[in-house]
Amino acid sequence: MNPDLDLTMARVIRAPRASVWSAWTDPSRFEKWWVPSPALCRVDRLDVRPGGAFVTRLSEDGVEFVPHLDACFLVVDDLERIVFTNVIDSAWRPANPAPVPMTAEITMRDHPDGTDYRIIVRHGDPAARDLHEKIGFADGWGSVTEQLAGVAESQGAP
Repeated sequence: MNPDLDLTMARVIRAPRASVWSAWTDPSRFEKWWVPSPALCRVDRLDVRPGGAFVTRLSEDGVEFVPHLDACFLVVDDLERIVFTNVIDSAWRPANPAPVPMTAEITMRDHPDGTDYRIIVRHGDPAARDLHEKIGFADGWGSVTEQLAGVAESQGAP
């Protein structure tokens, strides 16, 4: 963790790690939490393996879905860690994503109350980190993490 380049978030999700993992890897569960409500998410591709595609769409009105994320998974350690980046798209081509190029690492560990869920979002330079913070990293990632917790906690173990 480099505070000049990285943003972080952590929370305990009151659900078994397997349920949190399933909410990340099952497209029908993933769509329920990935974008801040009331926007809707559609998963085009969710191939959760190293090199797998991670493509989503977003709708503000529930009718028109526009591109949201075109990324690639870098590391997938079952039930423990997911790393993805938007600087390589789902076709493994270099990308210039807007608004912020980033690599996100999600870790999950057992906790006495459920799952210790941690996020580190890495940026290439301080300007990108500061922009991400300014445009709402805490609100955006915080709200979807809350939604993830709701999905995992309401559905329990898969």
